[in-house]
Amino acid sequence: VSLQELMQPESGANGTAIAEFMLLGLVEAPGLQPVVFVLFLFAYLVTVGGNLSILAAVLVEPKLHTPMYFFLGNLSVLDVGCISVTVPSVLSRLLSHKRAVPYGACLTQLFFFHLFVGVDCFLLTAMAYDRFLAICRPLTYSTRMSQTVQRMLVAASWACAFTNALTHTVAMSMLNFCGPNVINHFYCDLPQLFQLSCSSTQLNELLLFAVGFIMAGTPMALIVISYFHVAAAVLRIRSAEGRKKAFSTCGSHLTVVVIFYGSGIFNYMRLGSTKLSDKDKAVGIFNTVINPMLNPIIYSLRNPDVQSALWRMLTGRRLLA
Repeated sequence: VSLQELMQPESGANGTAIAEFMLLGLVEAPGLQPVVFVLFLFAYLVTVGGNLSILAAVLVEPKLHTPMYFFLGNLSVLDVGCISVTVPSVLSRLLSHKRAVPYGACLTQLFFFHLFVGVDCFLLTAMAYDRFLAICRPLTYSTRMSQTVQRMLVAASWACAFTNALTHTVAMSMLNFCGPNVINHFYCDLPQLFQLSCSSTQLNELLLFAVGFIMAGTPMALIVISYFHVAAAVLRIRSAEGRKKAFSTCGSHLTVVVIFYGSGIFNYMRLGSTKLSDKDKAVGIFNTVINPMLNPIIYSLRNPDVQSALWRMLTGRRLLA
């Protein structure tokens, strides 16, 4: 089956199939739409600018050529990808006043959103493993976290996320859509599409729960185990300054993990609810806009190395060897 055939809507039981979905967006009142446009455009520019600045700092600053910042650079690329999947299409619909989204475009957005979020999930786990090795196994850190290992962890993250995104997209393409086509949201995602299907979505929901449990549960467990060992090792450090330094390198990462998993679990573990409310839109904004925008702010605010690298980049100064 070709990808083009996969993206075509299947006929429903009554022989009809919908070719497009209608996204209601965030607000229906015309007076509020310019406000939403300005806010989303601002968030998009801040996110792209912030993440690309961190990526540039990681690439040009020799002091940041370490595994932790290699992963942070990759995370910045993902954040740009994640927000670019949803926000530009929201902005274009607000400008054109069109709400229709073709069936194929909806599935494409679904695929790329889950691809970027999935890689994000695994990268956060790789970063926790990096902190575990740096603090608990410092003597073997450079060999255990070599450049080859770093690249393998990133490649594995992409491979697992791609498999997950493709699985959900193919499973979604098997469903029939022959009735209402109005989505009370601002982007296409699994819970919203499940509610519009005139086929049984029981298997899809089971698949989402099972794969989600493996895809999110396993990394989450690994992060908890890593930080349990990190906390135990840090508490054994006698000097308060040493403890503070060790915890400071983990604080930013832990903050991002809590926000990422908190909003993700809330969004996908509520599939039983019969009506999608404005609360779901708020969680959607958190997943697609606020998370990618917060990441560079969290990492730069709490990290003097990133701050000094960004400052040197802005002022055109280079670190003297």
